Amino acid sequence: MSETNVPARPSGTAFQSASEAIDWIVHLIPFGIKPGLNRMEKLMELLDNPERRLKFIHVAGTNGKGSVCAYLTEILKQSGYDVGTFTSPYIEKYTDRIRLNGENISEEDLLRVVNKIKPLVDEIADSELGQPTMFEVSTAVAIEYFAHVSYPDFVVWETGLGGRLDSTNVVSPILSIITNVGHDHMEILGDSIEKVAAEKAGIIKAGVPVVSAVSQPEAIEVLEQTAKQKNSTLYLLDRQFRYEVLSSRENDQTFAFQSPFRPIPKIGISMNGQHQLQNASVALMAIELMRQYYALIVEDDVLQDAMRATRWAGRLEMISQSPRILIDGAHNPEGGAVLAQALRETYTYNKLHFVMGMLSTKNHSEYLRHILPLVDTLILTEPDWHKKEDAVKLAELARTLLQEIDRKDVEVIVEPDWKAALEQVKTRTAQDDLAVVSGTLYLIGDVRSWVLHQSDSEKGW
Repeated sequence: MSETNVPARPSGTAFQSASEAIDWIVHLIPFGIKPGLNRMEKLMELLDNPERRLKFIHVAGTNGKGSVCAYLTEILKQSGYDVGTFTSPYIEKYTDRIRLNGENISEEDLLRVVNKIKPLVDEIADSELGQPTMFEVSTAVAIEYFAHVSYPDFVVWETGLGGRLDSTNVVSPILSIITNVGHDHMEILGDSIEKVAAEKAGIIKAGVPVVSAVSQPEAIEVLEQTAKQKNSTLYLLDRQFRYEVLSSRENDQTFAFQSPFRPIPKIGISMNGQHQLQNASVALMAIELMRQYYALIVEDDVLQDAMRATRWAGRLEMISQSPRILIDGAHNPEGGAVLAQALRETYTYNKLHFVMGMLSTKNHSEYLRHILPLVDTLILTEPDWHKKEDAVKLAELARTLLQEIDRKDVEVIVEPDWKAALEQVKTRTAQDDLAVVSGTLYLIGDVRSWVLHQSDSEKGW
């Protein structure tokens, strides 16, 4: 995709359909990632600052953002509040990323909002600020939709990348959440945990409480310093709140939760993996703070039901039973570690057949070090995306690492076509085996859409 592919359109001409509007937004991808808030601030000013009408819960972090957003959305929705949710990247359809009460923005509303915003985007593109990016436009569409079309009581607001210079940081939230800090997007956010933590801490606002499960001492120090400078109270896992695992089996985990305000002796979730207990605890701490600060009404029975009902597509999600196919969007070393832990502790299988497709910007060695000790077959494929990693390169890396751990028994297969790779793993997976498809969410979205709906997913960050 190149900048010459951006569809030309006479200024002032309205789009006639949602697909036209989405096509325009997605064709902004070649303009890349442009950290900084100047274009967003100008866009908000031209829209008469719609972000000031909304109550945002701003969620940043390396992993777990989507799951925390899912828990918060479900709790607020089941408690009778209207809740907007903005997440990225989307799994199957562009409209997945902007939701009201769990339902995607309608194509009619999307078209109306985009037609309002496009002339303003063109105006900024013609100025010294330059062309707004795909993600900036998507962020503005979400804000305008929530502020002037759907009017939610709360907006669960996920960062795209980092925090400090992310386009979502144009808002002033009522609560900030930083799930964790890990080795991801370091080519943009910085080459150390401290630097990445500083970018995530950029969402901390003056006087606004912040909840976090950050664990590295150097990252905690960054958050503590930022919170102190901003006169913001930091609620940190294992200090101000904690959880204790009571039981853990597939699709059923229970834990005890303790906050500064009260204990919850037993609460259950159906999402899998130890990391989901941490994500659930972060969401619970956020809800407890909103009860204290904003008189949020959440009954205990509703809380229990909502936590157990929460699902998040593409995260340890079993999309087929015959053969068993598990998909997981783990794409960085920390994600690889939690996936490996879940494969050891949660799932039973005779043989493990693993399909992997990645983007070229990721740390594949450390990811593979977590996964390779567990697999019997490794199929390397490629996502249908312009920044994909070459499957042959991944295979070379995997073979080198397998030699290091003396695993000569693992079959390594290169199949760049992901649909062909999926067919290969299906034929190899006996009823007692488990097939796992993991890596970039661009691959996960395609596989999920193909297996569940026999259709191709839309694409976009």
